Amino acid sequence: MLQIRSFTTAALASLLLAAPLTAFSQSAPSNRTPVLVELFTSEGCSSCPPADALLAKLDHDQPIQNADIIVLGEHVDYWDDLGWHDRFSSHQYTERQSQYSARLGVDGVYTPQMIVDGTDQFVGNDTSRARRAITTAAQKTKLNLALSHPTLDARKISASVSLPASSQSHAELYAALVDPMDTTDVRNGENGGRRLQHVGVVRNLQRIGSLKDLDSGPLHFSLDAPADAKLADMRVVVFAQQSGQGNVLGAVVTDVKP
Repeated sequence: MLQIRSFTTAALASLLLAAPLTAFSQSAPSNRTPVLVELFTSEGCSSCPPADALLAKLDHDQPIQNADIIVLGEHVDYWDDLGWHDRFSSHQYTERQSQYSARLGVDGVYTPQMIVDGTDQFVGNDTSRARRAITTAAQKTKLNLALSHPTLDARKISASVSLPASSQSHAELYAALVDPMDTTDVRNGENGGRRLQHVGVVRNLQRIGSLKDLDSGPLHFSLDAPADAKLADMRVVVFAQQSGQGNVLGAVVTDVKP
């Protein structure tokens, strides 16, 4: 049974006012190392808005000098029966968070939870911990994944991922379709009456293959976009993760629009 908890840090509540919540796709210099930052959050959780604001700052400001921070906001569903149904929530993300908890030795699941490169987990509004974790992750050598520019066909977004140099690592490949920014006027629940802003909202997350598949050339994949998604505004993120939802070995992101 899921153990539902939420955490808050009063000092970080000011992020909601101080943080610029508009998110722009970053064209990071080639000397930056990609670092995947996942935030497990919910619109029904009153402790989550400061974490959402922190994720927005990481995405927009790119504050770690040698890190290309790639953000994923994964909205869990275990708050949905507690006063407000989060329209971005999915049980898939709850299961992903539960797998992390089991592997990282966390007692149950909680929101907001931030996980950096699949290795370091902490309360999602902890700015200092986030900066330390990202700084450490950016010092590691990553796979140089390459992603083609996506193409659109009705509600389907397609692209190809490749790896210029061969790798001996065993890992799974995942692709995510991401809304860079979303806004919701929450009417009920712990955040009732508030307008919440999100970045990096994951709308579709799929396993598309393994690193071994890249030995024979680029791997083509397609992702279906939700009916309410603005396709031209979206991003595609591809990342390689060790089997068993382990360490993230590489990540790459591109905008759908030209």
